Amino acid sequence: MRTLCASTLIGEFFVIGFAGLVAMKDPDLSMGTVWTVCGVAMALSVLLCGMLGRPGGIQLGWALQIGLVLSGFVVPVMFFLGACFAGLWWASVHFGGKIDATKARWAAEAEAQV
Repeated sequence: MRTLCASTLIGEFFVIGFAGLVAMKDPDLSMGTVWTVCGVAMALSVLLCGMLGRPGGIQLGWALQIGLVLSGFVVPVMFFLGACFAGLWWASVHFGGKIDATKARWAAEAEAQV
């Protein structure tokens, strides 16, 4: 699960950065505000890669997904991209858990045969 979730988070890192470039074009937003918000979100996406195995890591990932979708109020295409990444996050958590369970079962079977 950690590999799939981390891959999703790294993809989000780049999408957040590109959304910041688009948001800079909005004359109502200051460049400092845009890059502070984007920088925090980008840092969170990288830090979450290391926190996935800890309690609350997956829940923080969901919070980032919600924030990504809500960023569509500033950059409208982020409604779509945020929903896509939320779907990827769900798939990473769901199928990653199944992969981890299968790996654990195979390891137990291999240990039992020895």
